[in-house]
Amino acid sequence: MWERVVNIVVKEFLQTFRDKRMRFMLFVTPVIQLVMFGYVVTTDVSHISTAYYDLDRSFESRELARRLEASGYFDIRFRPSADGEIRELLDMGRVTCVILVDRGFSRDLKKRPPAEVQILVDGTDSNTATVAAGYAERIVAQYSLDLSSEGLAEPGLPAEVRSRAWYNPDLRSRNFNVPGVMASIIMLVGFMLTSMAIVREREIGTMEQLMVTPIRPAELMLGKTIPFALVCFLDMILVIAVGTLWFGVAIKGSLLLLFFATTVYLLPVLGIGLFISTISRTQQQALMATILFYMPAILLSGFIFPIENMPLVFQHLTIVNPLRYFLVIIRGVFLKGNGMTILWPEILALFVLGVVLLSASSLRLRKRLG
Repeated sequence: MWERVVNIVVKEFLQTFRDKRMRFMLFVTPVIQLVMFGYVVTTDVSHISTAYYDLDRSFESRELARRLEASGYFDIRFRPSADGEIRELLDMGRVTCVILVDRGFSRDLKKRPPAEVQILVDGTDSNTATVAAGYAERIVAQYSLDLSSEGLAEPGLPAEVRSRAWYNPDLRSRNFNVPGVMASIIMLVGFMLTSMAIVREREIGTMEQLMVTPIRPAELMLGKTIPFALVCFLDMILVIAVGTLWFGVAIKGSLLLLFFATTVYLLPVLGIGLFISTISRTQQQALMATILFYMPAILLSGFIFPIENMPLVFQHLTIVNPLRYFLVIIRGVFLKGNGMTILWPEILALFVLGVVLLSASSLRLRKRLG
């Protein structure tokens, strides 16, 4: 078995790398894309996932929470009861913003010195963090001014707001965007390579030769997958080097964990590409199918638009998108230093997707060969 697989792997490597243009496309184009998109990609957000930590538990603190939700910018989904819950919510990425109202808020809001409200934001997404802090500061200040105008507080004393960004203190947008670009580039390379794998054999007339050999469909799939997985892995190393050295995006987590997660990420990516290859009759059809799948995968990943802002039906569609899970992993490793204890649900989801997609591709190929 392994001798036949090795022969297919060698054939794929020779067929792929003997073309100079293909070598350029595989190793130079991803770097160009990363540099270009790393500079130009920006995002806007709304409906910010928020935790409201109310230590005052007064009418004024509840009114502030109501105003935050009524603004449409904040969705208060959690109300922590202890300090440790705040860190856990931020570490797990379940909230983007935490608003902390200290004891005595209602008292201090009506006299000198002004009341204090602390805003903690997840700085891994610098754009969201900046917008969230700005919105919260304006709402709190407006609430204080409204009380002053109603004669319930001393005039001219808006509440003092202190903001702090976690994980990305400088709020550099590249720290958030560059890891996302890395993940999308690896997906594109994997799609382009594997979507042409089977259909190319059919076009050049070698599929019939494979059909009369003793090779099994699973062996053919394995032989087609290994070379492209290695190429994608090398591209991943290349874009990580460019992201860290050129853009200065530091890796705070484990590089070994990132490589392991990349390996699991390649399972569904290559599975989708191989499935496209088995249902296409020409390379043009495979290319069009790749583009038709790739663009929705980007839009439904949370890379450009937050998933929680999408209609509910599209939020459900993101469940089968491998890019959605890998974005959480790569940003968690780069910016938060997250480990396996936090990222295991995403890694497990990628593994399940990979098994299902590769199995579907293998069954489809067995049907075609039969």
